[in-house]
Amino acid sequence: MTTTLSPDARETLLAQMVDAARNAGALIMRHYAGEIVRREKADKSPVTLADEEAEYLIIRDLAKVAPGIPVVAEESAAAGAKPDVSGGVFFLVDPLDGTKEFLNRNGEFTVNIALIEHGEPTAGVVFAPAIGRMFWGCDAKAFEEHGKNPAKQITTRPTPADGMTAIASRSHRDRLTEEYLAHYPIRDLIAAGSSLKFCVIAAGEADIYPRHGQTMEWDTAAGHAVLAAAGGRVTRLDGKTPLTYGNARENFANPSFVAWGR
Repeated sequence: MTTTLSPDARETLLAQMVDAARNAGALIMRHYAGEIVRREKADKSPVTLADEEAEYLIIRDLAKVAPGIPVVAEESAAAGAKPDVSGGVFFLVDPLDGTKEFLNRNGEFTVNIALIEHGEPTAGVVFAPAIGRMFWGCDAKAFEEHGKNPAKQITTRPTPADGMTAIASRSHRDRLTEEYLAHYPIRDLIAAGSSLKFCVIAAGEADIYPRHGQTMEWDTAAGHAVLAAAGGRVTRLDGKTPLTYGNARENFANPSFVAWGR
């Protein structure tokens, strides 16, 4: 597939992505309620049966509704699968983002599904099943569903006059992050795991999230899509160059980046 989707087609596809994320979240929670066995991949990162089964479920669900769109997914990629994304339109999937949070049972893990069109994440869903927060968005509209409350539209906030709230990784905070934030009027610093960091900014609860060091495209694309739909942006460290997707030559690795509110 080489064309860009229409807004109606994108919105329909997003609704199906939300359903796939919800199904994967339910499966993950069944594992969460029982014994969790940790294994290590070749790169020494952790993986569990929940990661693998959730990914299988998402790929199956996406294939039913969009069989012509390739899927780049974390565990399949780790196993050597290399879908052809040269057409420019594909899915990025992290079935269980924040495996360390999952293993630590702190609830801050997510299911991430994003639609990429020619380098840009145009639709995305982030579901944190343990804490009951679901975020999704496309085409300048982003929403949150929290528990049994009705879904509500969310937007980024203007930078508060009394200073910014920064959000940083619970597992990967470092000296470079501290040095970067020293250039901004930071009032509060909060921590969170997984792609929830993008969504907290999208919901107007924080203003900036810098990340140094390597992440993978499936880690960030869904949260990036939600944030963009809510009025935010994600750039490289220069604050200007957009973070883009589909870099197969680098095995879908991201450079360092910053997520911004309004």
